[in-house]
Amino acid sequence: MNLITCKNISFTYDGFPAVKDLNFSVEQGDYLCVVGENGAGKSTLIKGLLRLKKPSSGTISIENGLMANEIGYLPQQTIVQKDFPASVYEVVLSGCLNRLGIKPFYTKKEKTLVEENLLRMDIIDLRDRCYRELSGGQQQRVLLARALCSTQKLILLDEPAAGLDPMVTQELYELIRKINQDMEITVIMVSHDIHSAVQYAKHILHLYHTQLFFGTTADYKNSEIGRRFMGGGFRA
Repeated sequence: MNLITCKNISFTYDGFPAVKDLNFSVEQGDYLCVVGENGAGKSTLIKGLLRLKKPSSGTISIENGLMANEIGYLPQQTIVQKDFPASVYEVVLSGCLNRLGIKPFYTKKEKTLVEENLLRMDIIDLRDRCYRELSGGQQQRVLLARALCSTQKLILLDEPAAGLDPMVTQELYELIRKINQDMEITVIMVSHDIHSAVQYAKHILHLYHTQLFFGTTADYKNSEIGRRFMGGGFRA
């Protein structure tokens, strides 16, 4: 059952095409990794899926009862965001904003959800720490917990392991795998790490201003572009 269906979508900036003619779908429970060179249109696509940028052509259909404001999102962090002077608990709690509706205050339900996601990400001991004092890996766990407070169906991740050392990166990917498999939350992840992408993802979408490949990870490994990309023929 599809959560998202994209038909012939294109995006432009100031009249110039950024990425065009994309056709793919994301099923419930899927783990899709979006790969390609820098500037290939990966982050632009994520903005489109979040309704932050409107396609210049084509349609994006959100289906199966999923609402646009029910998508968890972990963006690439800026230096300013990494220096955010709030507690871990406050950052994670802010992920519940879309659940409030007309309620003026967080309820016990939202606060319980925060505690559950702090435990899932193994950062309950950091709940009162200042976010900007944490390591890069700890900050990404906090942002994952925040994203989980926003969704029960789909999470979008834009280069979640950027700047992390190999051991911390591996731990982060394991957490994302558990989110997908144990919590049955659909994952769409942009990543420059193609080897980890093919280790964890079920489907691969390869972009270079257009769609070069979409299909299963197994088919990608056996495709010409997959072999070239994994063998170093392309830069992520």
